[in-house]
Amino acid sequence: MEELLVSKKERKEQKLRAQVKSRWYYIFWGTCTVAVCAGQVLVGSGFRRMAESFEKVLDSPIELDFGIPRHHGWEDDGLYHPTDPPQRVY
Repeated sequence: MEELLVSKKERKEQKLRAQVKSRWYYIFWGTCTVAVCAGQVLVGSGFRRMAESFEKVLDSPIELDFGIPRHHGWEDDGLYHPTDPPQRVY
């Protein structure tokens, strides 16, 4: 009977010892937590910067260039070849 009690005591002590975490366990998971949180902050700040630059692009005026302007300041309007000097097309 005494052996039975000793073995129960030993088993109880072993169970308690198995539940005690070493300091490396807490260092590991603490480091993982900090790394994940830092990554989230980094991704969030990059996303914010991207959104701000996209807003700047959308807020800027859109200018379309369709080629050579029709009025060059010559005597009359008409079509000209793009040469130097421009030559009138008849």
